[in-house]
Amino acid sequence: MRYLSSKENNLSLSQILQRYKGRDNMDTIREESREIPIVAQYDICVIGGSCTGVFAAISAARLGAKTAIVESNGFFGGAATASFVNIWHSIYDTTGKKQIIAGPTVEVIERLKKRHAVSVIEPKDGPIYFLLNTEELKIELDELITEAGVHPFLHTCFSSPILKDGKLVAVAIEDKSGRRAIKASYFVDATGDGDLIVRMGLSSYKNEQLMPPTTSAIIRGINEIQERYPEFSYDKFMLNPTYIKTLKSTEVKDTQKRPNLQRVIGSRDDTISGAKVFETDCSDADQLTKAEIDGRRQVRVICDMLRDNFLSNELVPLVALPARIGIRETRHACCLYRLTEMDVLNGKSFPDAIANGIYPVDVHNADDHGITFRYLNGTEYYYQPNKIGKERKWKKDSSECATFYQIPYSSLIPQGSANVLVAGRVIDADRGAFGAIRVMVNCNQTGTAAGTASYLALNGNTTVLEIDANKLRKTMQRQGSIII
Repeated sequence: MRYLSSKENNLSLSQILQRYKGRDNMDTIREESREIPIVAQYDICVIGGSCTGVFAAISAARLGAKTAIVESNGFFGGAATASFVNIWHSIYDTTGKKQIIAGPTVEVIERLKKRHAVSVIEPKDGPIYFLLNTEELKIELDELITEAGVHPFLHTCFSSPILKDGKLVAVAIEDKSGRRAIKASYFVDATGDGDLIVRMGLSSYKNEQLMPPTTSAIIRGINEIQERYPEFSYDKFMLNPTYIKTLKSTEVKDTQKRPNLQRVIGSRDDTISGAKVFETDCSDADQLTKAEIDGRRQVRVICDMLRDNFLSNELVPLVALPARIGIRETRHACCLYRLTEMDVLNGKSFPDAIANGIYPVDVHNADDHGITFRYLNGTEYYYQPNKIGKERKWKKDSSECATFYQIPYSSLIPQGSANVLVAGRVIDADRGAFGAIRVMVNCNQTGTAAGTASYLALNGNTTVLEIDANKLRKTMQRQGSIII
């Protein structure tokens, strides 16, 4: 056992961890082997209970598979419910006339409409999108899981894979009952970070510059500020030196990394998004911890500046913080096909297409608040707060522009996998392509495909690689998805 020195006693936990991280001589503890109880045998087990994971689970269960789903939170929904990301983007192509997305995504929208828990936003200069009441969404996802007969494991952490002859046969979990195991024939990694495939030893990679995560918050008083101060600008607020100099409680010295207030409409109070945490990889436990704390610190900076400049000192603007920071990107599986930015922008068709989308390439810089947007209509726009945006054409020729793009099933099949698929933001895509396909209406479809494909592999007693892509597409279509 190694004890801290007197100097180390004055260091924070993160500093201590950083000091010893990666050292070859770091102390270790041997964990004794033990027998762990098996919860049950399932046909399919989904790891990760985001909307992507839920849709994978219910798609398999509705076809007849005995299905389980494992989620570390006490509710389903992932970023939508845990991180205050309440926007689902368009289900139509860029013309606004052809519907390209249906299935569980539209089913949930329609179910929430009956409870007046979703708003349809129809901007004059862009495609429609949907704002969800994510508290109602939590309950609706419970209903979907229950109705489909999926066995839920909430407050449950996936711990490790259990392999036999190189094939995944079970996963170890940790929950209130201790360490247990779930056996299954097929698995879906919907963790967002590729936790399952990485611990199995399957290949993964990270794009050179990971897009930063963001801490959202619900803050009251924004509407009042807008009414009293018409000049108030959401995107320029945190970079305005007039406001910064009045800040009493917190110093923010790095201009490029100050919090940036960006409004996301959707509640009586105002959900704001903009506390980005730079130079962090949220697939690393220590960096994730640091990001959570720094994101909340930035939210406090925003609240202090609003109160000091616009609101009475007695008013506490902060209403709620998310359960988890909103993670944009970490690991990607090395799959049979890597989707590219040009595939997306040119609307490449795939014979094994299982998803459609129009959300633009949206790449957040890894080191400042800049964002690059590339649209299917051939235009590109670079945005940075407090600066004039730059617009140009990425498409030089005069050829017809695509009205939507596709995601192939082959981007969900990890190399070397027999009975494991990936879904959501862990699928194989380069930096530009991922900037487009990472939004929830796209990820939702990959979950539906992964669940359906797992069932077909189970039913045909074959590997996930060997299933017939045409049969997958037809089965998804019969289940309500739009397949083009």
